[in-house]
Amino acid sequence: MSEPATDPWGAFGAYLRSQRQLANLSLRQLAALTEISNPYLSQIERGLHQPSVAVIKALAEALDLSVADLLAYAADVGVPQDPAATVDSAVRADPRLTTTQKRALLAVYDSMVETEPPEG
Repeated sequence: MSEPATDPWGAFGAYLRSQRQLANLSLRQLAALTEISNPYLSQIERGLHQPSVAVIKALAEALDLSVADLLAYAADVGVPQDPAATVDSAVRADPRLTTTQKRALLAVYDSMVETEPPEG
């Protein structure tokens, strides 16, 4: 069995964990929101289980993520998106950033997008 961090499901689990932390949710809170058992959710985050589409959809909705983006991430498929979604996804997916840094970058980006008129 390969290391969870190097296999696709391990990478998906790490991404899911970072999104949960970014949303300020504990494992138990996310489990309650999605009606997925706490142990099963923990196993998904550790890359030990491959979640179904229904589970991925519930997770995306609870974490306020695009279902298509989360499915694409789970399938390791790149999907063309609008620039705002791309920035959001890139910041959320970057493993070099801490949860605090991700929150700060997203807050700054959101504030600029909301207040700046489009140029061009």
